Amino acid sequence: MELVDVSALPQFRVVVVAASAGGLSALISLVGALPAGFPLPIAIVQHIDPHHRSLIAEILGRHTALRVKHVFRPERLVPGCVYLARAAHHLEIGLNGTIGLTRAELVHHVRPAADRLFESAAAMCPPGIGVVLTGTGRDGARGVAAIKASGGTTIAQDEKSSAFFGMPQAAIETGAIDFVLPLDQIAPKLVELSKRV
Repeated sequence: MELVDVSALPQFRVVVVAASAGGLSALISLVGALPAGFPLPIAIVQHIDPHHRSLIAEILGRHTALRVKHVFRPERLVPGCVYLARAAHHLEIGLNGTIGLTRAELVHHVRPAADRLFESAAAMCPPGIGVVLTGTGRDGARGVAAIKASGGTTIAQDEKSSAFFGMPQAAIETGAIDFVLPLDQIAPKLVELSKRV
């Protein structure tokens, strides 16, 4: 379901992605379908257990031609690189196209939280593309509204392809979602949108 005229969209500077329950499979599918040379940086928040070492970077790295890494210290965003939040840290976009971590308070009882990432992208690196994938709860809903308000474009995974529809549904209910798509159509949409850079 497409709700906007793609030809009227602005240029983009970053893609931010939220996922929770069922998210690893969804992220493998999404990132794995993006081509080498994808021209935007991608920052991902996947809700993870803070007590266990995350292997998400290694797992995603086996399925994509893009560089995948956890963020440990502030660094400049690079096109075609996938940045991941570390356990128990929020991932945030900073001044001058940088990305870093913070241990600020929990949001929606989680850290990392999609809303922190999305809102920082909207404030510091607009316009961006916000993507909400499978998951429970409401994390990302406030963030997509911020992305949309800053001139960005937003995508939510559809119910049929979501393992858990709570997060996408909450995002859709804000009225700030431009595209509601099956998982396998999200990467092609990102490629289409990225050609406007």
